[in-house]
Amino acid sequence: MRKTAPIGNKFPLVTFLEHHGASAGHVLHVRYCKPTMEVLPLSLLARLAPHLPYVRRYARALTGDQTTGDHYVRVALEALAAGERVLDPNLTPRVALYHVFHAIWCSSGAQLEGPGDDDPAADDTTRRLMRIAPRSRQAFLLTALEGFTPSEAAQILGADFSEVEKLIAEAQAEIDAELATDVLIIEDEPVIAADIEALVKELGHTVVDIAATRTEAIDAVARKTPGLVLADIQLADGSSGIDAVKDILARFDVPVIFITAFPERLLTGERPEPTFLITKPFQPETVKAAIGQALFFHPRKASRQAA
Repeated sequence: MRKTAPIGNKFPLVTFLEHHGASAGHVLHVRYCKPTMEVLPLSLLARLAPHLPYVRRYARALTGDQTTGDHYVRVALEALAAGERVLDPNLTPRVALYHVFHAIWCSSGAQLEGPGDDDPAADDTTRRLMRIAPRSRQAFLLTALEGFTPSEAAQILGADFSEVEKLIAEAQAEIDAELATDVLIIEDEPVIAADIEALVKELGHTVVDIAATRTEAIDAVARKTPGLVLADIQLADGSSGIDAVKDILARFDVPVIFITAFPERLLTGERPEPTFLITKPFQPETVKAAIGQALFFHPRKASRQAA
């Protein structure tokens, strides 16, 4: 099975709708990028609904593509609806949902067969993706991006604790080997901005500017083109981080990570969405993981811009 090429941040940044959960007759209807819930029992729907935006975020990060990730989530939900899969009663609802997702993923193409490193048609992202074993990437994302403990990740993957720790270490080593880049931080809270700056520098990147408003962000990009943007949504003067990113992406093709206290506003499934999204308050390892994955999956290989 040939994997769909990643799309990075090539999405129209327009007005995002707020997530209202399961409604409309207790059925989540099919949209272009929203997995169908079919007609699940109300009790099961109530248990799964809070976790759907996050399993979709995880699926997109795992596959590097929104459409591909949503496809696998949709197949998992349809299997639950048809009774082909069931949630393990010995696991928490969130862990059980991810466990079902992985059962589907592993049975329908987890090996990600595709072009090899020598294929001239393969882009840099595909080559890097193929160099990391799917299981290592799964373990890393489950713990660093989704916040599961190694023990929970082991339950999801059907592995033992020591194997998960080894898989995480292998994936981290691969990601850390990627080239450093210049980073623009769009954040109006000085303390949060300082924390993010410290994490970025710890990973070997350079912070070229910290912008507190949309105007400052645009001015910063005019002075120096970043290789990565970390953006809040609500900025100091009432301007929008979403609008700032929209302006930036209209001129440059760079990966973007949104950091916000309201992730559900961007994970509605109604429109194309950002692949990388971090919830405030954030864990340092979550930010590190997202940065590595954003640079790893972006179609253009990130590198320092010439001064």
